[in-house]
Amino acid sequence: MKLLYAGAVALIIAGCSGGGSAPLTPLRSTSQPASQSVRRAVGLGKILSSKGGQIFGFDIDRSGNDGALATSTNVETFDQDSGAILKTFPKSPPSGTSYNFDAIVTGDVGLVTRDVMPKGSIFAKRFYDLMDPLKGRFTGKWTPPVKDIEVEAAGPNQTAGMTAIFAIELKKHDILDLFESNVAKNEFGKVFHLDPRTFSLGDLPQLAQDTKTNEAVIATSPDGGRVQGAAPINVLVNLKTGKQTQFTGLNNGPFGSGFVNGLAVDSSSGIAATTTELNAQVEFYDLARQTGIAVQLPCTGSSSQENSGAGIANDPVNGLFLVTDPSYCSGSQGSAIVVYDEKGNLVETITGFKFALGEPAPAINPGKRMGWTFGPGFNQLQQFFY
Repeated sequence: MKLLYAGAVALIIAGCSGGGSAPLTPLRSTSQPASQSVRRAVGLGKILSSKGGQIFGFDIDRSGNDGALATSTNVETFDQDSGAILKTFPKSPPSGTSYNFDAIVTGDVGLVTRDVMPKGSIFAKRFYDLMDPLKGRFTGKWTPPVKDIEVEAAGPNQTAGMTAIFAIELKKHDILDLFESNVAKNEFGKVFHLDPRTFSLGDLPQLAQDTKTNEAVIATSPDGGRVQGAAPINVLVNLKTGKQTQFTGLNNGPFGSGFVNGLAVDSSSGIAATTTELNAQVEFYDLARQTGIAVQLPCTGSSSQENSGAGIANDPVNGLFLVTDPSYCSGSQGSAIVVYDEKGNLVETITGFKFALGEPAPAINPGKRMGWTFGPGFNQLQQFFY
């Protein structure tokens, strides 16, 4: 997600204490499928450096070996194992054109935003291209049902035909829209204009997709992440009918939860995980039962705002959630990815990263137990194994 990862102004001096948990109704025991992955040594791997400069979005095929990224001047494909850049295109981008990579969706199809700045204008026009990460070329157009939108999040989804799309209408006060699309076929479902009183960019809503129930899952702060404010809310939106089911999230700690920084969902188990900004906690929710527990990130207390987690990725094959921690243990060990099972048990911590504030979720390949993240430089991606 683009704008939705911005953090709030730091209000508290972070502490460093033992990591406890704050349980509500226990989550149900989830039976995970047997892992088909090959385990490698846990830790950092290759560093990829783009040819076009600063990277504006990337993704990898969760069941293949290809990946793709965008810079302001081009789109590049790369090999997941070696980190080698395979193809770069277009060779001569039109003047005033820049790119942003949105996602790889089902069918190993890449969705790319193409911004074109008309002469004499200060507002770019947005177009959406489809690309083939294997062949390294554009293959078609994606034409959203609402004009002049900016895609904020897609899915993540590489298993179902229809992907949840979260976008804003740029010339209509950033109205938030939600719809599903078979991106590869340029097909669309109904467009739902979300109520700005519940869903506002200022509340930093986070999106995930439950492909089993065909629902978008949105986690947001209803009052702008205010200190000692209202609890976060979790909203399930039926992507066919628009029907919404809402339940209140956890609001632990002396300052409350604040903003929701990250969200991921395991469609196979119905478990969601969030990170929250004021209390350095990770929350695990049973979406069907509307119950949850919270656990403290390592080396934090419930007021350790500066050490809160950011983006989250779900590995449904191995039953894991991977949390990006930009300032692990007050930054004494740089940044980290903290891995939990779906009951909130700490599995492992991978240190040595260099993340920015509000780091998005890593892109992972569960079968390889491998992923890629931003950094350490703005033009680089970091490989890791978990």
